[in-house]
Amino acid sequence: MRGVRRGTLDGALIYPAYWVGDIPVAGHLTGNFGTWDSIEEMQFFLHDMGALKVIREAYATRGVYQVGPISNGGTALYSNKRLESPKDFEGFKVRSNGTSAQVFEKMGAAPVSISGGELYQALQTGVVDGAHWGGVSAGWGMNLQEVNKYIIQPNLASHQNSEVFVSLRAWKNLGTDFKKVIEDAVLATHLEAAGMFMIRDLQRMQDFQTKHKGEIVQMNEDSVAMIRSKSLEVIDEISKRDPEYSGRVGSILRDFMKLTGKV
Repeated sequence: MRGVRRGTLDGALIYPAYWVGDIPVAGHLTGNFGTWDSIEEMQFFLHDMGALKVIREAYATRGVYQVGPISNGGTALYSNKRLESPKDFEGFKVRSNGTSAQVFEKMGAAPVSISGGELYQALQTGVVDGAHWGGVSAGWGMNLQEVNKYIIQPNLASHQNSEVFVSLRAWKNLGTDFKKVIEDAVLATHLEAAGMFMIRDLQRMQDFQTKHKGEIVQMNEDSVAMIRSKSLEVIDEISKRDPEYSGRVGSILRDFMKLTGKV
Protein backbone atom coordinates (compact mmCIF):
# COMPACT_ATOMS: atom_id res chain seq x y z
CA MET A 1 0.00 0.00 0.00
CA ARG A 2 2.90 2.37 0.69
CA GLY A 3 4.00 2.04 -2.94
CA VAL A 4 0.56 3.07 -4.18
CA ARG A 5 0.31 5.95 -1.72
CA ARG A 6 3.72 7.24 -2.75
CA GLY A 7 2.94 6.97 -6.47
CA THR A 8 5.50 4.24 -7.16
CA LEU A 9 2.56 2.13 -8.29
CA ASP A 10 -0.80 3.27 -9.63
CA GLY A 11 -2.61 0.26 -8.17
CA ALA A 12 -2.30 -3.21 -6.72
CA LEU A 13 -3.96 -6.62 -6.43
CA ILE A 14 -3.23 -7.84 -2.92
CA TYR A 15 -4.72 -9.19 0.34
CA PRO A 16 -6.68 -6.93 2.75
CA ALA A 17 -5.48 -8.74 5.89
CA TYR A 18 -2.14 -6.98 5.54
CA TRP A 19 -3.72 -3.66 6.52
CA VAL A 20 -5.97 -4.61 9.45
CA GLY A 21 -3.53 -3.03 11.89
CA ASP A 22 -3.80 0.29 10.08
CA ILE A 23 -7.29 -0.08 8.53
CA PRO A 24 -9.22 -2.45 10.83
CA VAL A 25 -12.31 -2.46 8.61
CA ALA A 26 -10.24 -4.17 5.90
CA GLY A 27 -10.96 -7.38 7.80
CA HIS A 28 -14.57 -7.20 6.66
CA LEU A 29 -13.42 -7.17 3.05
CA THR A 30 -11.27 -10.23 3.65
CA GLY A 31 -14.23 -12.13 5.07
CA ASN A 32 -15.36 -13.19 8.54
CA PHE A 33 -15.85 -16.73 9.82
CA GLY A 34 -19.43 -17.95 9.92
CA THR A 35 -21.09 -15.04 8.13
CA TRP A 36 -21.65 -15.22 4.35
CA ASP A 37 -22.91 -18.59 3.10
CA SER A 38 -22.75 -17.76 -0.61
CA ILE A 39 -21.31 -15.29 -3.06
CA GLU A 40 -24.79 -13.79 -3.46
CA GLU A 41 -24.91 -13.03 0.27
CA MET A 42 -21.42 -11.54 0.14
CA GLN A 43 -22.40 -9.35 -2.80
CA PHE A 44 -25.54 -7.89 -1.30
CA PHE A 45 -23.78 -7.30 2.03
CA LEU A 46 -20.97 -5.38 0.35
CA HIS A 47 -22.84 -3.63 -2.44
CA ASP A 48 -26.54 -3.43 -1.60
CA MET A 49 -26.30 -2.96 2.18
CA GLY A 50 -23.51 -0.39 1.84
CA ALA A 51 -20.57 -2.11 3.54
CA LEU A 52 -18.19 -1.50 0.64
CA LYS A 53 -19.03 2.21 0.64
CA VAL A 54 -17.86 2.52 4.26
CA ILE A 55 -14.75 0.45 3.55
CA ARG A 56 -13.93 2.78 0.65
CA GLU A 57 -14.20 5.77 2.99
CA ALA A 58 -11.64 4.18 5.31
CA TYR A 59 -9.22 3.41 2.47
CA ALA A 60 -9.58 6.96 1.15
CA THR A 61 -8.11 8.27 4.41
CA ARG A 62 -4.93 6.42 3.41
CA GLY A 63 -4.86 7.92 -0.08
CA VAL A 64 -6.20 4.93 -2.00
CA TYR A 65 -9.47 4.07 -3.74
CA GLN A 66 -10.81 0.63 -2.91
CA VAL A 67 -12.12 -0.72 -6.22
CA GLY A 68 -13.43 -3.99 -4.86
CA PRO A 69 -12.80 -7.58 -3.81
CA ILE A 70 -11.48 -10.50 -5.85
CA SER A 71 -12.71 -13.87 -4.55
CA ASN A 72 -10.13 -16.34 -3.22
CA GLY A 73 -12.71 -19.03 -2.52
CA GLY A 74 -13.44 -20.25 0.99
CA THR A 75 -11.29 -20.68 4.10
CA ALA A 76 -10.64 -24.40 4.49
CA LEU A 77 -9.20 -26.08 7.57
CA TYR A 78 -6.71 -28.92 7.08
CA SER A 79 -6.25 -30.98 10.23
CA ASN A 80 -4.69 -34.05 11.82
CA LYS A 81 -7.39 -34.02 14.46
CA ARG A 82 -11.05 -34.81 13.91
CA LEU A 83 -13.06 -31.67 14.59
CA GLU A 84 -16.76 -32.39 14.86
CA SER A 85 -18.09 -31.01 18.14
CA PRO A 86 -17.14 -27.84 20.06
CA LYS A 87 -15.10 -29.80 22.63
CA ASP A 88 -12.84 -31.08 19.83
CA PHE A 89 -11.44 -27.56 19.40
CA GLU A 90 -10.15 -27.39 22.97
CA GLY A 91 -6.34 -27.22 22.85
CA PHE A 92 -6.33 -27.60 19.05
CA LYS A 93 -2.99 -26.18 17.86
CA VAL A 94 -3.80 -24.35 14.65
CA ARG A 95 -1.68 -22.21 12.38
CA SER A 96 -3.64 -18.96 12.17
CA ASN A 97 -3.22 -15.21 12.47
CA GLY A 98 -5.07 -11.93 12.80
CA THR A 99 -8.76 -11.93 13.64
CA SER A 100 -9.00 -15.61 12.64
CA ALA A 101 -6.60 -16.48 15.45
CA GLN A 102 -8.70 -14.43 17.85
CA VAL A 103 -11.78 -16.47 16.91
CA PHE A 104 -9.92 -19.74 17.41
CA GLU A 105 -8.67 -18.59 20.80
CA LYS A 106 -12.22 -17.83 21.91
CA MET A 107 -13.19 -21.36 20.80
CA GLY A 108 -10.60 -22.86 23.15
CA ALA A 109 -8.03 -23.61 20.44
CA ALA A 110 -4.36 -22.63 20.63
CA PRO A 111 -3.47 -20.53 17.55
CA VAL A 112 0.19 -20.50 16.49
CA SER A 113 1.81 -18.04 14.09
CA ILE A 114 3.98 -19.90 11.57
CA SER A 115 5.45 -18.66 8.30
CA GLY A 116 4.46 -20.40 5.09
CA GLY A 117 7.92 -21.84 4.58
CA GLU A 118 7.81 -23.63 7.95
CA LEU A 119 4.21 -24.81 7.80
CA TYR A 120 4.73 -28.19 6.11
CA GLN A 121 7.32 -29.33 8.64
CA ALA A 122 5.26 -27.97 11.54
CA LEU A 123 2.33 -30.15 10.47
CA GLN A 124 4.56 -33.10 9.72
CA THR A 125 6.19 -33.04 13.16
CA GLY A 126 3.09 -32.17 15.19
CA VAL A 127 4.11 -28.65 16.14
CA VAL A 128 0.58 -27.77 15.02
CA ASP A 129 -2.48 -29.98 14.61
CA GLY A 130 -3.91 -28.11 11.65
CA ALA A 131 -3.83 -25.00 9.51
CA HIS A 132 -5.83 -22.82 7.16
CA TRP A 133 -4.18 -21.41 4.06
CA GLY A 134 -6.97 -20.10 1.90
CA GLY A 135 -9.28 -22.63 0.28
CA VAL A 136 -8.73 -26.34 -0.26
CA SER A 137 -6.91 -25.78 -3.55
CA ALA A 138 -4.73 -23.02 -2.07
CA GLY A 139 -3.72 -25.35 0.76
CA TRP A 140 -3.13 -28.02 -1.85
CA GLY A 141 -0.59 -25.75 -3.47
CA MET A 142 1.27 -25.78 -0.13
CA ASN A 143 1.12 -29.62 -0.15
CA LEU A 144 -0.99 -29.67 3.00
CA GLN A 145 -2.74 -32.78 1.66
CA GLU A 146 0.48 -34.70 2.26
CA VAL A 147 0.70 -33.97 5.99
CA ASN A 148 -2.95 -33.90 7.11
CA LYS A 149 -5.53 -36.63 7.63
CA TYR A 150 -8.66 -34.49 7.40
CA ILE A 151 -10.22 -31.56 5.62
CA ILE A 152 -12.83 -29.98 7.88
CA GLN A 153 -16.11 -28.80 6.40
CA PRO A 154 -18.02 -26.55 6.06
CA ASN A 155 -15.42 -23.91 5.30
CA LEU A 156 -14.70 -21.52 8.16
CA ALA A 157 -15.66 -18.72 5.75
CA SER A 158 -17.49 -19.45 2.52
CA HIS A 159 -15.57 -16.70 0.73
CA GLN A 160 -12.42 -14.77 1.46
CA ASN A 161 -11.12 -12.05 -0.79
CA SER A 162 -8.12 -10.35 -2.26
CA GLU A 163 -8.63 -6.75 -3.32
CA VAL A 164 -7.83 -4.22 -6.02
CA PHE A 165 -7.05 -0.66 -5.02
CA VAL A 166 -5.74 2.36 -6.90
CA SER A 167 -3.97 5.56 -5.92
CA LEU A 168 -6.67 8.07 -5.03
CA ARG A 169 -4.83 10.72 -7.02
CA ALA A 170 -4.70 8.49 -10.10
CA TRP A 171 -8.35 7.48 -9.65
CA LYS A 172 -9.53 11.08 -9.52
CA ASN A 173 -7.69 11.82 -12.76
CA LEU A 174 -9.60 9.10 -14.63
CA GLY A 175 -12.72 9.87 -16.59
CA THR A 176 -16.06 8.42 -15.48
CA ASP A 177 -16.05 5.96 -18.39
CA PHE A 178 -12.61 4.56 -17.46
CA LYS A 179 -13.63 4.22 -13.81
CA LYS A 180 -16.68 2.25 -14.89
CA VAL A 181 -14.57 -0.06 -17.06
CA ILE A 182 -12.17 -0.79 -14.18
CA GLU A 183 -14.92 -1.42 -11.63
CA ASP A 184 -16.79 -3.69 -14.06
CA ALA A 185 -13.58 -5.62 -14.85
CA VAL A 186 -12.83 -6.14 -11.16
CA LEU A 187 -16.39 -7.34 -10.51
CA ALA A 188 -16.29 -9.73 -13.48
CA THR A 189 -12.93 -11.13 -12.35
CA HIS A 190 -14.31 -11.51 -8.83
CA LEU A 191 -17.28 -13.57 -10.00
CA GLU A 192 -15.20 -15.68 -12.39
CA ALA A 193 -12.63 -16.39 -9.67
CA ALA A 194 -15.35 -17.52 -7.24
CA GLY A 195 -16.54 -20.19 -9.68
CA MET A 196 -12.99 -21.27 -10.52
CA PHE A 197 -12.03 -21.74 -6.88
CA MET A 198 -15.25 -23.60 -6.09
CA ILE A 199 -14.72 -26.26 -8.74
CA ARG A 200 -11.01 -26.61 -7.95
CA ASP A 201 -11.75 -27.02 -4.24
CA LEU A 202 -14.35 -29.71 -4.93
CA GLN A 203 -11.97 -31.54 -7.26
CA ARG A 204 -9.15 -31.41 -4.72
CA MET A 205 -11.43 -32.80 -2.00
CA GLN A 206 -12.17 -35.75 -4.26
CA ASP A 207 -8.43 -36.23 -4.84
CA PHE A 208 -7.80 -35.98 -1.09
CA GLN A 209 -10.09 -38.95 -0.48
CA THR A 210 -9.07 -41.11 -3.43
CA LYS A 211 -5.36 -40.38 -3.86
CA HIS A 212 -4.30 -39.53 -0.31
CA LYS A 213 -6.83 -41.64 1.62
CA GLY A 214 -7.86 -38.57 3.58
CA GLU A 215 -11.27 -37.96 5.08
CA ILE A 216 -13.69 -35.06 4.78
CA VAL A 217 -15.04 -34.36 8.27
CA GLN A 218 -18.26 -32.41 8.76
CA MET A 219 -18.53 -30.20 11.84
CA ASN A 220 -21.83 -30.55 13.65
CA GLU A 221 -24.35 -27.73 14.03
CA ASP A 222 -23.08 -26.82 17.51
CA SER A 223 -19.57 -26.24 16.16
CA VAL A 224 -20.83 -24.10 13.29
CA ALA A 225 -22.90 -22.07 15.76
CA MET A 226 -19.87 -21.64 18.04
CA ILE A 227 -17.69 -20.38 15.18
CA ARG A 228 -20.38 -17.88 14.22
CA SER A 229 -20.86 -16.69 17.81
CA LYS A 230 -17.15 -16.25 18.53
CA SER A 231 -16.59 -14.55 15.18
CA LEU A 232 -19.27 -11.99 16.02
CA GLU A 233 -17.65 -11.39 19.43
CA VAL A 234 -14.36 -10.52 17.70
CA ILE A 235 -16.18 -8.30 15.21
CA ASP A 236 -17.90 -6.43 18.06
CA GLU A 237 -14.57 -5.90 19.84
CA ILE A 238 -13.02 -4.43 16.70
CA SER A 239 -16.11 -2.24 16.21
CA LYS A 240 -15.54 -0.72 19.65
CA ARG A 241 -11.91 0.07 18.85
CA ASP A 242 -12.74 1.58 15.45
CA PRO A 243 -16.29 2.96 15.69
CA GLU A 244 -16.04 5.30 12.70
CA TYR A 245 -15.55 2.53 10.12
CA SER A 246 -15.51 -0.96 11.66
CA GLY A 247 -18.38 0.04 13.94
CA ARG A 248 -20.56 1.06 11.01
CA VAL A 249 -19.76 -2.05 8.98
CA GLY A 250 -20.18 -4.18 12.10
CA SER A 251 -23.67 -2.75 12.50
CA ILE A 252 -24.46 -3.56 8.86
CA LEU A 253 -23.16 -7.09 9.43
CA ARG A 254 -25.42 -7.51 12.46
CA ASP A 255 -28.37 -6.45 10.29
CA PHE A 256 -27.23 -8.90 7.62
CA MET A 257 -27.05 -11.76 10.12
CA LYS A 258 -30.58 -11.04 11.32
CA LEU A 259 -31.91 -10.63 7.77
CA THR A 260 -30.48 -14.01 6.73
CA GLY A 261 -31.70 -15.75 9.91
CA LYS A 262 -28.23 -16.55 11.23
CA VAL A 263 -28.82 -14.90 14.61
